[in-house]
Amino acid sequence: MRAGREREFGEDYIRCFDELKRTIQQLGGQVDPAQISLTAELIIQTMSGPWRYFHTSEHIFEVGESGDEIEILSALFHDLVYVQVDQGVSVNISRFIAPFVKEIDGQLVILEQWQLPDDPMFNLILMIFGFHPGQTLLPMAGQNEFLSAVIAAKCLEHALVPGIIAEIAACIEATIPFRPPMGNAGDPCTQLFERLNGVNAAFQLGWDEEKLHAVVRRAVRLANRDVENFAYESSAEFLDNTWNLMPETNHDLTSANAYTVTGYRVSLQKMEGFMNFLKPEVVFHRYQDEPDQQTYELLVSRTQKNLEVARLYLGTKLLSISLIEALSQRIGQDIPLATMMGELPGRGLSVAQLENFLPAIANVVLPTTILEQEVLDLIEKGRTKSSTYDVKNSPVATFIVKSVGFAETRRLIIEAKEFFKKSLTADEFLARFDPTVVDAVVQAVLQVFEHRQIAMSGARAGVNV
Repeated sequence: MRAGREREFGEDYIRCFDELKRTIQQLGGQVDPAQISLTAELIIQTMSGPWRYFHTSEHIFEVGESGDEIEILSALFHDLVYVQVDQGVSVNISRFIAPFVKEIDGQLVILEQWQLPDDPMFNLILMIFGFHPGQTLLPMAGQNEFLSAVIAAKCLEHALVPGIIAEIAACIEATIPFRPPMGNAGDPCTQLFERLNGVNAAFQLGWDEEKLHAVVRRAVRLANRDVENFAYESSAEFLDNTWNLMPETNHDLTSANAYTVTGYRVSLQKMEGFMNFLKPEVVFHRYQDEPDQQTYELLVSRTQKNLEVARLYLGTKLLSISLIEALSQRIGQDIPLATMMGELPGRGLSVAQLENFLPAIANVVLPTTILEQEVLDLIEKGRTKSSTYDVKNSPVATFIVKSVGFAETRRLIIEAKEFFKKSLTADEFLARFDPTVVDAVVQAVLQVFEHRQIAMSGARAGVNV
C-alpha cells in the first residue's frame, strides 16, 4: 500500500474508532477498546477495497455526519457488504455471516431453519427485514443491506442492548434503494413499521406506538441522506457521483487506456438504462412529517430534473461512443478505446487525441430548451470533476450535437440502441448519420493513426518527433 493510501487508511480508522467509541458511550453501551478497534479496522478495510469508488469511507462518514448516535452507527455499517461491487464477500466479513448463509450457484441463500444456530440477534435482523430461512438473497432486493445489518448486530451485541441494535438495523433496512409501494402492503416505510411492531412484541423491547413511529422516521432520515446526491442542486455534481458509480460494477474501466470501445459503451448503456428506468418518487421516502411536505417535494423535483439531464446527457455520450464503435468494427473486435481516440491526457506525454482533429462547425444547430442548453454545456465544458478513466468533457458528443441538433440526436440514440441489439449492422447504422459528421470523425481517427505512424517512423530513424 502506497504511503498516501496508508495515511488515508490511518486517518479513516482513527475517525471510525472515535465515532464507534463515542456513540456507544453516549448510548450507554459497554465500551471495549479492543473490540472497537477490530470493528473499526473491519469497516475501513472493507470500505477501502480496490473497487470502491463511491461507496467508500468518505460516503459512510457523510451519511452519518449530521445524524444522532444511532444514525452514525447505522451509516458506518450500512454499505459494509456490497457483493456486486466487491465481487463477492471478503474473508474479513465472511466469518460474521458464514453461520447464517450458504452459496448455491453463485447466489447467497439463508440457511434452512434446522441449519441455523440459535442466535437471537440474527433472528432479530431476520424479522426486521421480513426475510425467512431458506430465502435466496437478491442483490437489488436487500441482500447487501441485510448482511450488513447482520454484521452490525454481531459486532455490536457485546456493547449495546437489543433495542438499540434493532433501531440500527431498521435504519440499514431503510437504505434498500428504489422500492415502489407494494399494493395493499403499503410503501416500504409502512411495511417497516409493521415488522418493527412484531419485533417489539417478540423481543419485548417495550416500545410504545410513538417510539415505533420515531424509529421509522429516523430510518427515513438516514435513508434519504444516503441518496441525497440525486437531489443535488447542480446536475454536474450529480453526474460526478454517477461517474464514480460506474467503475464499481464495471471493473474494466479501472484500467485507463486499456478498456475497449465496446466495454466502455456497455458501461454507459447500463447507466443510461438505469436512469431511464428510475422514477424520482422511489428515490426518497417520506413517513409522517419526515421530511416535511415542502422538503420532500423539493427533493423529488430536483431528482426529476437531474434524471432528465442525466438521461439526455448519457444518451449523447452513448451516441458518440456508438459512432466510434461502428467505425472500430472495420478494424476488428474488442478494439481499445485509446486506439480510436488517443490516450487519456495526464501522464506527461504528448499524445494525439481525436478531439484535436475535429473540424470547426460552420452552422451550429442551437439548443431549443433549457434542458438541452444545460446538457450541451455539460458535454462541451464538462462535469465538475475528471475521473481516472474518462475526461470530464465529451468532444465527440459535442461535435455531433452541434452538427445535427438535439432532435436528430434523440432519433440517432434510438438507432444506436438497434445497433447494440445487432438489429442494424455497423454500416447500416453509420448510414443513418449525416455523412459529413461520419466523415469528419473518420478523418480525425485517421489523424490519430497518422500521428502514431509518424512517431514510430521517427523512432526507427532514431530521432524524436
